Amino acid sequence: MEEKIAIEILKNKGFTEHDFEQIKGHGISLSKIANELSIFEAGIPKVTLDKPATINDGIIKLSNAEFQNFATTFDTKRNSLKLKKFVPASGAASRMFKFLNEFLNEFQPENETINAYINRKKDKNLPIFLAGIEKFPFYDQVKSKVKLLVDNYYSLESHEKSYHFIKTMLASEHFDFANKPKGVLDFHKYATHTATPVEEHLNECAFYASANAVSHLHFTISENHEDLFKKTIESVKTKVENKSGTSINVRFSYQDKATDTIAVDIQNKPLRNEDGKLVFRPAGHGALITNLKNLDADIIFIKNIDNVIQNHIEETTLYKKALGGILIDLQSQVFSIVKAIETGELNEGYLPDIVDFMTKKLNIKFYEGFDKYTFENKVESIKNKLNRPIRVCGMVKNEGEPGGGPFWVRNEKGHLTLQIVESSQVDIQNPKQAEILAKATHFNPVDLVCSTKNHKGKKFDLDQFVNHNMGFIVHKNNKGKELKSYELPGLWNGAMAKWITVFVEVPLVTFNPVKTVNDLLKPAHQPQHEN
Repeated sequence: MEEKIAIEILKNKGFTEHDFEQIKGHGISLSKIANELSIFEAGIPKVTLDKPATINDGIIKLSNAEFQNFATTFDTKRNSLKLKKFVPASGAASRMFKFLNEFLNEFQPENETINAYINRKKDKNLPIFLAGIEKFPFYDQVKSKVKLLVDNYYSLESHEKSYHFIKTMLASEHFDFANKPKGVLDFHKYATHTATPVEEHLNECAFYASANAVSHLHFTISENHEDLFKKTIESVKTKVENKSGTSINVRFSYQDKATDTIAVDIQNKPLRNEDGKLVFRPAGHGALITNLKNLDADIIFIKNIDNVIQNHIEETTLYKKALGGILIDLQSQVFSIVKAIETGELNEGYLPDIVDFMTKKLNIKFYEGFDKYTFENKVESIKNKLNRPIRVCGMVKNEGEPGGGPFWVRNEKGHLTLQIVESSQVDIQNPKQAEILAKATHFNPVDLVCSTKNHKGKKFDLDQFVNHNMGFIVHKNNKGKELKSYELPGLWNGAMAKWITVFVEVPLVTFNPVKTVNDLLKPAHQPQHEN
């Protein structure tokens, strides 16, 4: 949409010159705002699930020996490649501590005990937190602070001590855990120290994301958290480098403010703050496709900030390296075919094997009637399907975790592609779609290895491979007001919808997210005790 047309559309909707100045000051085009308003009015079409991706139908299952072989392939080639690890880490830990914040807001210390509160609210999370309180890595630090703050600490009842512990842990003037990014919170307790997710990601780098004893680690963060991240990294980086014999280069980027989207009320009218200014909101992790596009690397590992492990790092490393080996193997074959096409060395006799490789190894479906194409049109179609970024994604067995999963999806032209789909993208009012969703056998743990360059070593323009119809309209509540915001197609959902996609089953040991603070009590995040 041209800016002139956008200006007329927005003027008709009551936008003023001050609004235009605010929008441009945010680095956003007027056509982008007009487009978002039309999305709110029209809605976003739901995806059409065809069937779940399953073992031997979209998901590869490997033996231990095959995993070892692909890991060896990776180790053999890694020193000739530029590797990077990309970790989205901008989110605050508010969801981790949601049930504790609710407790502080609704508990009546003068009138009830914590047990009475638990019974009154039927709170299932608080008893788990209290039962394991001494096992949290931050327990000693918070307890010491509480003792300093509360004069009569030793004469308090147990439930009163717990109340002061939670209050101190979340108070903005003390630890303020819920408002800090997850990456800088203590997750693991060792004999000599406690470790944050940032430190654990530094540790992991040496195991699989390094070449020639150098590792490149990239965090996407909120600008206002940069000092916290830098301080956390500076405190541990030298120690990790000395222990691993690896030099680690750490870089940061922010989610581009120009990707922010306009918020509206339930009537789709632009939301305004107390000063009458338009309200913009971050556009979700799909905005990070821009950050990913700016990286220069042959292979990029993508993993969430909270998916780290205290134990079994060697075991999880094997699967990371194996995914990298699979990518290297497939990429080599893809590049050979594309080069042969460009140099004119491909003859008709090779086509059946190429089509077989693309269908069986890359999950690429050919259009009906492909057999009737001329040789030139067949070659053009093959090149178009292969000259794309590649992602190899680990998938774990579905254990009922909330989130996205692997599916065969039918696009608007009726063609089947493999996609990672979130439940919010599915029309669950449609019984057939709800049934397919419920039959998912696997879950997306965000365990990706990506190739974002072509056979000539030139970076793809990743924006060209986004399905813009796969965004999200999100309903939120802000100070009692219902609002809607638009989120871009998710980074591993619509933002990579047109990539070559390969799913590989990996064991559950590779997936250890921390969605609530109680997840830190699970074995993966607790010290191992020798028998």
